[in-house]
Amino acid sequence: MVSLREVCGIIIFRWVPLIVLLCVSARAVDRSNFKTCEQSAFCKRQRELKPGRSPYRALLDTLELSDSRITLQLINDNNKVRLLLELYRLQGNMTRVKINELKPLKPRYEVPDVLISDPITETLSVVSQDENSLVLSLGGKDQRLIVSAQPFRLDIVEGPQVLVSLNSRGLLAFEHLRARKDTSISHKISSTVGSMWDSLKKEEDKPGMWEETFKSHTDSKPNGPSSISLDFSLPGVEHVYGIPEHADTLKLKNTDGSDPYRLYNLDVFQYELHNPMALYGAVPVLISHSTDRTMGIFWLNAAETWVDISSNTAGKMMFGKILDFVQVSSEAPQTDVRWISESGIIDVFIMLGPKPADVFTQYASLTGTQSFPPLTALAYHQCRWNYNDQEDVKSVDQGFDEHDIPYDFIWLDIEHADGKRYFTWDPSKFPQPKEMLQGLMDKRRKLVAIVDPHIRVDNGYKIHNEILSKNFYVKNKDGGDYEGWCWPGNSGYPDFTNPEMRAWWASKFAYEQYEGSMENQYVWNDMNEPSVFNGPEVTMHKDALHGGWEHRDVHNLYGLYVQKATADGLVERSGGVERPFVLTRAFFAGSQRYGAVWTGDNAAEWGHLKISIPMCLSLGLAGISFCGADVGGFFKHPSAELLVRWYQAGAYQPFFRAHAHIDTPRREPWLFGPENTALIREAIRQRYALLPYWYQLFYNAHRTGYPVVRPLWVEYPNDVATFSIEDEYLIGKDLLVHPVTDEGATAVTAYLPGKGEVWYDVHTFQKHDGEQSLYIPVTMSSIPVFQRGGSIICRKDRVRRSSSCMENDPYTLYAALNSQGSAEGELYIDDFHTFNFEKAKQFVHRHLSFSANTLSSRNLAPDSQFSTASWIEKIVIIGGSQPSSATLKNAESALEFEFDSTLAVLTLRKPGVNAAADWTVILR
Repeated sequence: MVSLREVCGIIIFRWVPLIVLLCVSARAVDRSNFKTCEQSAFCKRQRELKPGRSPYRALLDTLELSDSRITLQLINDNNKVRLLLELYRLQGNMTRVKINELKPLKPRYEVPDVLISDPITETLSVVSQDENSLVLSLGGKDQRLIVSAQPFRLDIVEGPQVLVSLNSRGLLAFEHLRARKDTSISHKISSTVGSMWDSLKKEEDKPGMWEETFKSHTDSKPNGPSSISLDFSLPGVEHVYGIPEHADTLKLKNTDGSDPYRLYNLDVFQYELHNPMALYGAVPVLISHSTDRTMGIFWLNAAETWVDISSNTAGKMMFGKILDFVQVSSEAPQTDVRWISESGIIDVFIMLGPKPADVFTQYASLTGTQSFPPLTALAYHQCRWNYNDQEDVKSVDQGFDEHDIPYDFIWLDIEHADGKRYFTWDPSKFPQPKEMLQGLMDKRRKLVAIVDPHIRVDNGYKIHNEILSKNFYVKNKDGGDYEGWCWPGNSGYPDFTNPEMRAWWASKFAYEQYEGSMENQYVWNDMNEPSVFNGPEVTMHKDALHGGWEHRDVHNLYGLYVQKATADGLVERSGGVERPFVLTRAFFAGSQRYGAVWTGDNAAEWGHLKISIPMCLSLGLAGISFCGADVGGFFKHPSAELLVRWYQAGAYQPFFRAHAHIDTPRREPWLFGPENTALIREAIRQRYALLPYWYQLFYNAHRTGYPVVRPLWVEYPNDVATFSIEDEYLIGKDLLVHPVTDEGATAVTAYLPGKGEVWYDVHTFQKHDGEQSLYIPVTMSSIPVFQRGGSIICRKDRVRRSSSCMENDPYTLYAALNSQGSAEGELYIDDFHTFNFEKAKQFVHRHLSFSANTLSSRNLAPDSQFSTASWIEKIVIIGGSQPSSATLKNAESALEFEFDSTLAVLTLRKPGVNAAADWTVILR
């Protein structure tokens, strides 16, 4: 959805007609509505601090050592404020560093509910100590954590190599909580702490410390300055990734001379490309990669955050005890990263890899893995703002059947509700919602209805009255219910940080509470940054209150909590049986546990199609695999060529949904002429045929935390040529996709990685060697996709009108042989929609392998129990040779086969074995 700025003429006239005359339809984001670092007082203050000698000193005589952690105090020699440093060695090759005030005036916010549990600690031991340093053992592989006392600095080394340094540039800055000058509390503190207070009073009061105004909005800042900053140096590193969400390149750019990357969930409509501006979600996870090592930094802070990236050389900042352990070339590259947050504490997890897979596992152990969606959620979704009424839904549904195009979900936007009162239906447009839902269910299809977290202030609205009576609304700085403008007009905002509020919200999805809903209705949470049309930067005032905490402390968590409460509601309404599907626009670290995200209000422009690839790859690196972009672009009207190319690209992204703005012409797939309808149909059918592979990858992502779509360097970490590639990617490790994203393209150049490997065009079966840039002529029907030699991919080539109709259909196995003549893969099957795969071990997980002319299926989960009606219909072996016979060993029966000598493709027909069975095919 879009914010007020673009559609003010649509909604404000209902209340204030004169404002319509002042409203214009914007063509792109109005950057003046959003702060730069220079306009953000705390960012400006912190950035004015330049690299140099740190005022912080470690007081080694305060060292305390326990089984789980080491603590010691730091002192700022300029103002004498003391901090508490906590160091933890965590299971799985991670180190946690926490820094807080030793004695704050009041507690500082520490982020709850993001970590799935308290991380398991391992023993830290002191190796050596002298007057200016402390050396700790991090366990195996000669890893050490070196604490330098003056100036304070941390270095993690492994053998002779520095892995990461903290505060090596002296940019640690911790704004202590303080009483405002000339207040009664300040006089009381002065008389109590004496000389230290005198030092504090000498600190300059800079603009924006105690009050800050942006445009017409004033932030009262009752707690004064509270920002924090810490720098990290990564020797030997030139490539860093992550910290989504930004409409920018996959490889993070140097921010010297420009704004830092901003992490602050905002409703930014029709956003600019190649810009570090904040967007809808924020995941404070940065991944570094070199040929030597992959590592990650997870900055656990939910306040507004800025991240600076700069290039350096590694030898410049080495001194003191560190030189006893390492020798670093002064010419070695180095990337420096600085995190700046407005409030909270420093709580950072350093994930030491060393391989990409290790970092994914480490991060998943902290924040959880991607939720395992029902199969239907991986199919095609049809959406627009808005389908007008029940007849419109029925007509669109019939249109897909008439044009033989499969789809699983149709979506309803805000106009479906009665006066934008969520959990209701417009009585004139949707008078019989269950009848509509039943009609979809009869075709084994489903519906998504939007439920946003702004609640119309209306005494005749049950939801509002209940929230009001339970005192569940966010409060303003004066203690009254916070109100702002959003789609319904004047709206209240439920306090989703309150677990009682979340439990109540979840209960509203029960069928008896959400009248008209059925089991084939799912939910979409939009505008949950939260979006406040008349708020500062189109969001909530920072001095609003969530219980005892300010909104500034929790802002980036709000969207996560909304999605969590909604997902919990969908699970609860089924008695804990059914897996939910919830789409969210705002997100944070850990949001992967609750559903899918999309890239927000994009536009029907070629640049937005291109940028969807690095945006989703960045999200995958940060744990959120279930990502997609609005196919066709939300704003504007795509040309037929752009629409076709976007369907072709979207069919190979995890979340596959077309969506459009209310002011755009209708763009159902059959409205652009028969030729384009056929091209779109074919792209969607390719998606459905590959659903078994997508489903298996999401199962593995749920188990391991490994991203479903991934940059090439993840699988080819030593191939420098892959480090900056962002116009192609891998689905799993076995499919490489290079969508066509240029207008009028007649060719693309795809890089096929892997020295000694082979790749096969999935459409023609043509074989290509790895480690080459391949020139590929393309037409409008081309979707360049390649299967890795050495892999077996399972497909369902009988495409029906929805994925649910295909559940028991047979599988076709595509075995692409490597240069050694072998291949392997997996097949995963369950009931496709419940938690029984987890709770009752009801699933099938098979290992498929081809070697020495023998193809076999072996059970990977002998303790699981599940039966399936699906069978193996066909086996296609690509890159093989012609046999004289093919025998199914189980039945000692000969199989029909044919061999295409031109393409070296062998097709075995009708093995007829159950997909859950052990079986072997022998070629002679």
